Amino acid sequence: MKLSVNTVFLNHFLLQSVLNPASQQADRINRLFNYFNIAAAAMLLLVTFLVIYICIKLRGKKDDTNDPLQTSGNKKLEAVMIGGPALLLAFFFYQTVTTMNAVSLSVPKDRQPDVIITGHQWWWEVDYPAAHVVTANEVHLPVGKRLLMQMCSADVIHDWWVPELGNKMDLVPNQSNYLWLNINKPGIYTGACSEFCGAQHAWMRIKVIAQNEGDFNKWLAANTKEAIVPTDTLALKGAELFQSKTCASCHHIQGTEATSNIGPDLTHLASRDEILTGLMKNNESNLFKWVNNPQEVKPGAHMPDFNFSKDSVNAIVRYLEELK
Repeated sequence: MKLSVNTVFLNHFLLQSVLNPASQQADRINRLFNYFNIAAAAMLLLVTFLVIYICIKLRGKKDDTNDPLQTSGNKKLEAVMIGGPALLLAFFFYQTVTTMNAVSLSVPKDRQPDVIITGHQWWWEVDYPAAHVVTANEVHLPVGKRLLMQMCSADVIHDWWVPELGNKMDLVPNQSNYLWLNINKPGIYTGACSEFCGAQHAWMRIKVIAQNEGDFNKWLAANTKEAIVPTDTLALKGAELFQSKTCASCHHIQGTEATSNIGPDLTHLASRDEILTGLMKNNESNLFKWVNNPQEVKPGAHMPDFNFSKDSVNAIVRYLEELK
């Protein structure tokens, strides 16, 4: 049965939940959240019980015109009414502070980030400084390792949030913020920019691919390699067009003369599952639509319409499809 667009959207994004933690940080936040839920439920039950009890106990009786018995100066009751909430407040204050300290540890001066995430309108730049690997939008991370993520912005304020992986973090221009992350289990975790950042904010999605250390190291090693040199005639023409037109002025392809980082790194574009931060599947048809008319596909995107001929678009798409 063919899934509708809405069904795919629900499965891909909306099923991500803070109630299904997949990192140590998310576990701590979820535990605190559950404490609040338990306390709130207990208070609701207590108030409901008291309201029902009072309504039954003190209900008016036929021919009874006397006022109910008045109680005052009950120090035990007053102590419970004041002491109970005070103890509850102290408990949540302690739990909140310890959770904050566990989730947002200070960063030692000599600690280098494992990953640098830079938010752009409207895509994510992903830099692995130790391996000298730069990619875009799909964030590969190892499981079972304590990671330090540096969060930056190239233009406006963005906000990184993957519900199953823990807390949010703002990406602010001219400032670096840091996020600690210990992922518990392999999987694909999706999120979104949670700070309005312009026309295509709704399609600034996040995709984190958590892998065991062996698979992650294989992926990282593959991405240290230069782009594949095209072999067939059409792809060679596409490579020539990419370099001679303005494509190379914005994009980086390792091993070629395209060295800019204004747009996403395309060195291994064909290895990614999606393009345009989750807007479309990465296939020949969608790449053609994007290169042929970017503003129709993603209005407001910073990639302009170039009015290429269809033959030129086909050649560029063939070249991009070989970048694995």
